[in-house]
Amino acid sequence: MTSGSGGARFAGLLTLLAVTVGGCTSPSTTPSRGTDPMAGIPGMSSRPGPTAPSTQSGADASNRRAPLPGMPAPLLPNDLYAADRPNAFSPTVAGDLHRIYVPNHASNTVSVINPATDTVVRTVHVPAGPEHVVPSYDLKTLWVNSDTGNALTPINAKTGRFGRPVAVNDPYNLYFTPDGRFAVVMSEAAHQIVFRDAHTMAVRKIVPVRCNGVNHTDFSADGRYFIVSCEFSGDLLKVDTEQQRVVAQLHLPKRMAMPQDVKVSPDGKTRYIADMQNSGLWILHNDRFAAPTFLPTGEGAHGLYVSRDSKRLYITNRGDGTISVLDFATNKLIAKWTIPGHATPDMGGVSADGRTLWLSGRYNNVVYAIDTTTGKLVRKIPVGSEPHGLCVWPQPGRYSLGHTGILR
Repeated sequence: MTSGSGGARFAGLLTLLAVTVGGCTSPSTTPSRGTDPMAGIPGMSSRPGPTAPSTQSGADASNRRAPLPGMPAPLLPNDLYAADRPNAFSPTVAGDLHRIYVPNHASNTVSVINPATDTVVRTVHVPAGPEHVVPSYDLKTLWVNSDTGNALTPINAKTGRFGRPVAVNDPYNLYFTPDGRFAVVMSEAAHQIVFRDAHTMAVRKIVPVRCNGVNHTDFSADGRYFIVSCEFSGDLLKVDTEQQRVVAQLHLPKRMAMPQDVKVSPDGKTRYIADMQNSGLWILHNDRFAAPTFLPTGEGAHGLYVSRDSKRLYITNRGDGTISVLDFATNKLIAKWTIPGHATPDMGGVSADGRTLWLSGRYNNVVYAIDTTTGKLVRKIPVGSEPHGLCVWPQPGRYSLGHTGILR
């Protein structure tokens, strides 16, 4: 999805594509570097470099390697999401406030919703351009990613209390390595993937990328690599988790591809990448970073969310106000739900009990609650301007890989 702000160099494109095919991004200026340790890194350009890592073919080597050291093993060998069953909470989140945290990109606030009453109980100002609210690896902190504000604002997951912002350059999106050692910041405007200390956010390694709009990712079943989408240049990157370097790059074949959210199948063999421009999913089969196929879903395909029983993938189609439902067992679409009115479903997450899909309405300034049994809209709650990557909390699972809640 893109996510948030992509910088002045993309302003014209984003204006043109704003609602039906534009990324999660809103037009804005390139973030200033401030005093962040990444400031002034030489050699970065608004255009991809002359060379890139070659595309990998063949079965992924990860099938023949042991899992990333320090990564918890899946509870079930063929289900990466087995720890995410309804209300299967970690002891870490016992007593945490049940809230929906909604970053409002254009109003520089976070709306806090109590799902028990369907009301906004608090609105908190944060640094400019909040894009996503991201659970930390240890499930103790929720981080508000303020892209243009160059800051991550911590929220105490147990109490809901907002802390002092931490200076971080261009944090469009935030992930964590499966061993819990590093935070991975997707610095979209800076053309960088930045590995930071998972707790202090101190920079550990900066990885320049030769693509435009680096933003979403998900990790392999063994945790040894992750696939990253680059929405403005239509590329996918494969990044080695331990070596912290790009090892392969794949340009999607369709014209003006805009890859967004990324998810791996429960068995770890298939990758799904939403494409907002081409209105569907790219599918990488059999753990191969090559020869993707395309599945149309709906206009402006954007966010991807796994059901609590690991059987279905919910796909938000922001351009036509629908949600497509994919069956993992068959790789086929089995339903399409329409949100009444001119809806713009964006990013979000599934409730702890699995019964509700919570989504931001990016250009309607609301949050939608969708019944996952019937596909019907059951609630619509007004929030701030341009709500984006909302986080449902708490969620089932043992640890977080980031974004709005990729728990395993």
